[in-house]
Amino acid sequence: MLSFAVRSALARSSGLWFGLSSVRAMSSVGGATPPFTTLSITHPAQSITHVQLHRPEKRNAMNRAFWSEMVDCFNQIAGDPECRVVVVSGAGKIFTAGIDLMDMASDVLQPEGDDTARTSWNLRKTISKYQETFSVIERCPKPVVVAVHGACVGGGVDLITACDIRLCTQDAWFQVKEVDVGLAADVGTLQRLPKVIGSRSLVNELALTARKMYADEAKNSGLVSRVFEDKEAMMAGALEMAGEISARSPVAVQGTKVNLIYSRDHSVADGLDYMATWNMTMLQTQDVMKSAQASIEKKSLKTVPFSKL
Repeated sequence: MLSFAVRSALARSSGLWFGLSSVRAMSSVGGATPPFTTLSITHPAQSITHVQLHRPEKRNAMNRAFWSEMVDCFNQIAGDPECRVVVVSGAGKIFTAGIDLMDMASDVLQPEGDDTARTSWNLRKTISKYQETFSVIERCPKPVVVAVHGACVGGGVDLITACDIRLCTQDAWFQVKEVDVGLAADVGTLQRLPKVIGSRSLVNELALTARKMYADEAKNSGLVSRVFEDKEAMMAGALEMAGEISARSPVAVQGTKVNLIYSRDHSVADGLDYMATWNMTMLQTQDVMKSAQASIEKKSLKTVPFSKL
């Protein structure tokens, strides 16, 4: 397994506010974290991993390397017992400009193959590979909080709809851009956005017209749950929220995420049956007693030493 960079100094505060030093630590100034070339990985507080899209000179456009590096990164996070929650953000002036068309053109526009069948087969494999880039976020058992500032275009919408909690700044805007470049979005937006936003009409409007959705509308429609004045306030809020999640039992938190996603894609009856099967084993944990004891003694869950998972 590829190793992450040495973890940053852990925040020691037991309150909800981790301090501006932790927030600033989330904004990497040293470039991408080897072996990655498009991502910066830091650990601004205990049990929290920060994944930052890091091609600021290219507006965090998603080049060929990005699509595989995200898979490697989140596969590592999924198996990392030190990590309980993930925050995703973008370096520089915007979250992401979406796909890097100049770098990706050969993969999409010039697929290999001796005839139509083989060309189509190879193109399907390529599309499936790119879909995995964001499906791996959804499949990761650790909750993922995404923090968006400025533009979130095309593939950026695919990315954020695979995350569990979405935050943005007041200057953020979102655009399902694919129809403007002659294709239907094919790596997640058309499948996940209708389940994030309650209005099918609004989803259709955004996908068919490629118009921009600004922060207030994104909040009102349910695309994001909170809007912040600026990036620094948003990152502080994201870190605070991540700290609250990481303080809870990882058995409870990860089980909650898995079952929320399962229930989204199945009937209520199927979801209840799956939940019963899940908890017939997961209730057999010391975390239940530890959490109950903390509640009885009116102690913060931040003081409870839950085992790693």
